[in-house]
Amino acid sequence: MQIGKWGNSLAVRLPGSLVQELGIAEGDEIELIPVAKKAKAPLTLTVKPAPSKLDCLQAMRRYRAPFPTNFSFDRDEANAR
Repeated sequence: MQIGKWGNSLAVRLPGSLVQELGIAEGDEIELIPVAKKAKAPLTLTVKPAPSKLDCLQAMRRYRAPFPTNFSFDRDEANAR
């Protein structure tokens, strides 16, 4: 793989065979996660697709608690300074 400059950043050019094996395409976002390193072993990375905005929203909704039964939203109170 070759590392090149892209603006102020560095970029890695991936061979086509690796792109096919990973199932990624131009514009896809991926996460590189370092794997625990053993003594004197080279750094290893795990590659996985980055979660989509919809995936992130669904994950946040799992942790959302319902409003109390006596809750009412007052726009004037919320915007008062």
